[in-house]
Amino acid sequence: MIFIVISLLFACINGCADELSAAALEGAAAAFELCFSVGGAVCLWCGVMELMKRCGLSDSLERLLAPLLRRLFPVGAKSESVMRPLCANVCANLLGLGNAATPAGIEAAREMAKLSSGRASDELCRFVVLNTASIQLVPTTVAAIRAAEGAAAPFDILPAVLLCSALSLAVGLCAAELTAKVRRR
Repeated sequence: MIFIVISLLFACINGCADELSAAALEGAAAAFELCFSVGGAVCLWCGVMELMKRCGLSDSLERLLAPLLRRLFPVGAKSESVMRPLCANVCANLLGLGNAATPAGIEAAREMAKLSSGRASDELCRFVVLNTASIQLVPTTVAAIRAAEGAAAPFDILPAVLLCSALSLAVGLCAAELTAKVRRR
């Protein structure tokens, strides 16, 4: 709000109020168009996620990821109420469906918090890192934004996204483990 007021004041002082109002309307129109195009892509991929659930593909992915997740979350792995949303969250993040991953992530975090008396356990902190710096095999949201902005090949960023997300996840998990060890001492 402060920036808007300052902009209005300077535009009036410099006699540029017409240009400011034109730029504001142009920016609002561009924001609306971007929200529509990205919103459509998010709806599409949330629908894909729902289809994956209904046809059993998400269950297959959960079985595939379960051994790795059991090693990362040994306490949470003992609870089905933790593992199901945890696996759903990781699957959605792998597919680049960050918005679709959020409800499952919140549910998994709540269930993990219940196992640790409401405190942020090492596993809960590790989950937050995993969720935040997740590896994206298909960066759908970024590709949707690139497509909306006119990119000829919106998925040409795939190698860079894979490398960056793998590195950020590795660094994040190492930092979480190091922090847990320091805290235990």
